[in-house]
Amino acid sequence: MPTLLSPITPAVTRPEGVRVRRIPRVVGADAPVPLRDGGRIPYANLDYAASAPCLEAVHEAVARALPYYSSVHRGAGYASQVTTAAYEEARETVRAFLGAWRRSAVVFTRNTTDSMNLLAHAVPAGTSVVVFETEHHASLLPWRRAVRLPAPATPAEAVSAADRALRSCPVGPRLLVVTAASNVTGELWPVAELARAAHRNGARIAVDAAQLVPHRPLDMTALGLDYAAFSGHKLYAPFGAGVLAGRADWLRAADPYLKGGGASASVGATTRWAPAAEQRHEAGSPNVLGAIALAAACTALSSRWDEIAAHEQALTGRLRAGLSALPRVRELSLWGGRAPRVGIASFTVDGWNARDVALTLSEEHGIGVRDGRFCAHPFVRHLAGGGTAVRASLGLGTTEEHVDRLLTALAGLTGR
Repeated sequence: MPTLLSPITPAVTRPEGVRVRRIPRVVGADAPVPLRDGGRIPYANLDYAASAPCLEAVHEAVARALPYYSSVHRGAGYASQVTTAAYEEARETVRAFLGAWRRSAVVFTRNTTDSMNLLAHAVPAGTSVVVFETEHHASLLPWRRAVRLPAPATPAEAVSAADRALRSCPVGPRLLVVTAASNVTGELWPVAELARAAHRNGARIAVDAAQLVPHRPLDMTALGLDYAAFSGHKLYAPFGAGVLAGRADWLRAADPYLKGGGASASVGATTRWAPAAEQRHEAGSPNVLGAIALAAACTALSSRWDEIAAHEQALTGRLRAGLSALPRVRELSLWGGRAPRVGIASFTVDGWNARDVALTLSEEHGIGVRDGRFCAHPFVRHLAGGGTAVRASLGLGTTEEHVDRLLTALAGLTGR
């Protein structure tokens, strides 16, 4: 049989010993957008936390895959074999990216919301779930039986509150659900300590890693995480794929999340479901290009974490220092300005509705930000006194000029 081509691994490699120290590039970084006055300006995309643009490396991986795109797992033809190999290679790339245990399940989904709903479908009957009200709705809403904890005043209080709540749960399966990095404030949660608290109470921990993995590496094994979920569209792979990775037993025991072709081992008078978690919960024709795109993003980021962190930290410091210098702008924070965080800053502007701020930034300055409650309504209400906020989020295509343009525009809005 001929060697199968891989759409994930580029055909050209660098000479041995040569290292190019630059961050991965995104598609459309300099795309022009119209302004209210009829002019045009390069877009300042400060909305990465909602959806990140496509990496050039991801675009190239998808282009390489398209000529061989075919059915997965069922075809004997060459294209089907190439596509199946690429799809399963993508699964292993994601496993390595997450530092997941070799026998963990890695299930491709649509996004983080889909992943968390799959896990909620699979938890055993009677499972007690503990979740903080600070979560994104993807992690807050899917559970049948959940104890919601209020926003903790400190990271240490988050650990102690989770410890107490899990200890008080009824006898039976227990699950702690927590974010790795807040989609509202960017603050990093103490997931290793929370994992230890979960395990000493006989519980498992599921981590929403959607806002962490575009900025920092995640090692599930080192951190002691039972489950992790994230979305390709936040990881510079906007092709409709997400991941749920973690312990396979609950997933293998549950009926398929979707019932259909691929999920079954045999169908007759009775149906016997596929024993592997990945097969059981990936019914139908899978999103092959989404999986390939997501894996390509994982590969591109994994080789550049130092450069990515340095780029982000410099821009985040510049943004937050500039916001703090504006007297009518208040940055939202749960644990104070010195808490470690990824490149996300949410804020309010005295005398301005958040929607009006966002529209003005877009129409007059070519800046894209998010406004509202960011699918984290209880948390934003807690931080913003019941109101809404503006969120600026940074990524690989963000420049100093983008940050300075935002700060200058806000200074104009606030009269300074």
